[in-house]
Amino acid sequence: STISLACQAMNDSDMVGSTEASSTQPYVNMIKDENQRLSILVERILQSATLDRGDLKLQQENVNLNEVINNVVNNAKFRITGSGGSIHVDIPSEAVEINGDPMHISNLVSNLVDNAIKYSNGEPDVTVTLKKENKKVYLTVADKGIGIKKEHIDKIFDKLYRIPTGNVHNV
Repeated sequence: STISLACQAMNDSDMVGSTEASSTQPYVNMIKDENQRLSILVERILQSATLDRGDLKLQQENVNLNEVINNVVNNAKFRITGSGGSIHVDIPSEAVEINGDPMHISNLVSNLVDNAIKYSNGEPDVTVTLKKENKKVYLTVADKGIGIKKEHIDKIFDKLYRIPTGNVHNV
C-alpha cells in the first residue's frame, strides 16, 4: 500500500512538478503495474492451501498472448537495457489467444523472462518467440544463460524448488 501511495504521489504533477512527472512516467507506471501484480501474487500465496487441498478454481477466459508478452517484455526492457543486454520479440501480428487464467499465464511468461535475465552470463540476450501451428501454440524464451543440469530438469515444476548452484542466487 505504501508503494501504491508513492506511485499516486509521483503521478500528481502538483506534488512533483509537470517536468519531473513526464520524465518519470514510464517508471512510475511500471512500478504501479508490478505492485498490482505483486499484490495479486501475495493473495494467491495466501490461498495456496486451497491448491494443496485441490480446491483451486482458476479463472478460465481467453487470454491474448501477444499482449501478455508485449507487457512483460516492455517491463523487462527497463532492467535489461541498463545492463547492456537486449531482448528480442518474435510474435505473429495476428492475435494468438488461449483459454486460461490471465494472472497465471502472465506470471508464467514473466518468470521465464525474469529467469532468462537473472541467470545470464554477462550481458543478457533474450529472445521471446510465439508461434501458432494448427491448434497448437508454442511459446519459447531463449537465452544464453547458465542452463540447468540434466539431473535437475525433472524437478523444475516442483513447488518452491531451487537448483543448488552455489552462490548464483545472489540475484
